[in-house]
Amino acid sequence: MDRIEAAWHKRPVIWLSGVRRVGKTTLARSLSGVEYFDCELPSHARGMQDPEAFLSGLKGKRVVLDEVHRLADPSRLLKIAADHFPTVRVLATGSSTIGASAKFRDTLAGRKLEVWLTPMTQDDLVAFGGRDLRYRLLRGGLPPFFLAEAFPEKEIREWMDAYWAKDILELFRLERKTPFDRLFELLMLQSGGMFEASSLASPCEISRTTVKNYLAVLEATHVVHVVRPFGGSRASEVVAAPKTYGFDTGFVAYFKGWNELRPEDVGLLWEHYVLNEIHAELQTRKVNYWRDKQGHEVDFVLVPRGRRPVAIECKWRSEDFVVNNLRIFHRHHSPSACYVVATDVERAFHRKYGDLSVTFVNLQELVERLRLLPLL
Repeated sequence: MDRIEAAWHKRPVIWLSGVRRVGKTTLARSLSGVEYFDCELPSHARGMQDPEAFLSGLKGKRVVLDEVHRLADPSRLLKIAADHFPTVRVLATGSSTIGASAKFRDTLAGRKLEVWLTPMTQDDLVAFGGRDLRYRLLRGGLPPFFLAEAFPEKEIREWMDAYWAKDILELFRLERKTPFDRLFELLMLQSGGMFEASSLASPCEISRTTVKNYLAVLEATHVVHVVRPFGGSRASEVVAAPKTYGFDTGFVAYFKGWNELRPEDVGLLWEHYVLNEIHAELQTRKVNYWRDKQGHEVDFVLVPRGRRPVAIECKWRSEDFVVNNLRIFHRHHSPSACYVVATDVERAFHRKYGDLSVTFVNLQELVERLRLLPLL
């Protein structure tokens, strides 16, 4: 909410994006002094067919245009608002990035700011009653599913159907639901692993090119996060193969068939949770990983503007950390900071491994340190 208020001081139009059921409508309606319009309702949509007349009656007001991509030409309305009605403050919501669909003929460059609403963060976890972290990892971060009395298997399937019908079919005009659903399922099953289009094409019965096209749609709608490799200045480093992460730990757990979390499961979901926190706080997709061809890997690498990279390793317990991967990364890239983020760290501490200094932090401390970075 504070981020939206701050953004309105900089631009008249705010684009609030996030996956279905993440809480965009609830957040939009909770803002003080707003007039709310649901663009899915024909009566509201008809009133916007003449943008000038519609906006003339809203001068000086704060307006929510929920599900604005339901309109025939949503970018025209937003462009007129930004250019000709500067006293109108508009919050428009949608499930994808604003330029992802052909419906948006103008990306409103220079006229709008984007705010990305991710699944529940650690601050949200406190606000929702301080549930155990394992519960959040298993149920995921979509509020209705998190609050459900039983594991929301039926609701996840309904979410999938609505995602296809209202986000994919309308915005991207894809025609083959079965291979798209199959790719979605496979990416959730291998979430956190390397993406290889060729290995996914055959089980989905589509071409390698179609796999890549579908992945671009999944990324644009915030459902799959593509984490690309950092580096490439050395022949020993992986330079082309990205990693893919499912957007929500609950969906990953569901497709893996986990009804409860074993000790060997929590580390993978913790890595997803840390990535979600980075996305939420920094509002950027510019998160990388590092890997060399000998299999040494660093979970996440951030590249602050004008500075050396920051390396982040995710461990459920700090005692599980092994220094070798960070040591090799440090030798090649001289990072400005190396962090191990773990659930059992109460207060940050440092350890020296020769000329390598590693800072052990909990997630809150990591976020506070990342806030100071001038990220690209």
